[in-house]
Amino acid sequence: MDLNQRISAFAKVGKFLGQFSDKNHSNDPSLPFLDSYYEEMNGILHRAKAENGWFTLPNVYHSLESWSKELNEENLQQWLSNYTIPASASPKTVAIVMAGNIPLVGFHDFLSVLMAGHKVIAKLSSNDAVLLPFIKKLLVHVEQEFESKIQLTDEKLENFDAVIATGSNNTARYFDHYFGKYPNIIRKNRNSVAVLTGNESKEQLEGLADDIFQYFGLGCRNVSKLFVPEGYDFKAFFEALYTWKDIINNHKYINNYDYNKAVYLMGSHELLDNEFLLLKKDEGYASPIGVLFYETYKSEAQLAERLKAEDEQIQAIISEASIANAIPLGTAQAPALDQYADGVDTMAFLLKLYE
Repeated sequence: MDLNQRISAFAKVGKFLGQFSDKNHSNDPSLPFLDSYYEEMNGILHRAKAENGWFTLPNVYHSLESWSKELNEENLQQWLSNYTIPASASPKTVAIVMAGNIPLVGFHDFLSVLMAGHKVIAKLSSNDAVLLPFIKKLLVHVEQEFESKIQLTDEKLENFDAVIATGSNNTARYFDHYFGKYPNIIRKNRNSVAVLTGNESKEQLEGLADDIFQYFGLGCRNVSKLFVPEGYDFKAFFEALYTWKDIINNHKYINNYDYNKAVYLMGSHELLDNEFLLLKKDEGYASPIGVLFYETYKSEAQLAERLKAEDEQIQAIISEASIANAIPLGTAQAPALDQYADGVDTMAFLLKLYE
């Protein structure tokens, strides 16, 4: 199976996933899948929701839609054109320890390993254990040779040559201990920040609301910290957040919101509250669910220097300001294929394994 075959297979899977971008989806008869796959996918979506209360159907639809937009032949070819992928070489087996905080959070690693021509053995999170096995089934249906290149497990990882592991700062210590002797990428906690100038439009602020609330704020690309200029008027910001007012109807979210509100009030902390999000002035980056930390800044240039110095804590900077590596408001949860987690080029790491 050559690179073009791998690209073609993933593009077909991407087109299939694109059918499930919202609740009003319908079967596309032109796709190379039997009707039974479409019906089975409907069951998979509801099973994912049943097994993880954070995986609401809108959140799963959003994940599938985002991936379907990236998994087309043009995007895949453009992404991979930046690398020299050997046509004939001895593939390695790469173990992936997947997180389960948002739907298909480990899919980019899975995609990268296979596009590099390696074999993958993925340890699934119990929080996200139904979506990827079905995608494997689709891939094998399109290209039978993937059967021997993909192993999904919930058992102990064995017989691998390299590791990509994602977890918390605490689990990263264990990853270092167990996987340190292998070539590895070990990811720790990171959070995303937004920087406002006060000149943002209503549409841009509504995009920021998506960056905050999508996946209930559980992703490392969700904005958990906000920087605003001194004297910032939060009125327009809170008005833009109103597009997400119904998030409070999710029982898991409201339980977190109510708990954190009670804790902060007992501690006499000053809060800004719109009844579904708490804003707390705090120097930290990792805010709890239902809470957004914020700070004010005097100088955009000084803030840019601070963010640069603390970049190991930051996954993404979302802003319309002229800050290095910042991405536009509203784009945090739709990263391009070459926007790697933690800024580490996964594909370059995988290709180096051939050396």
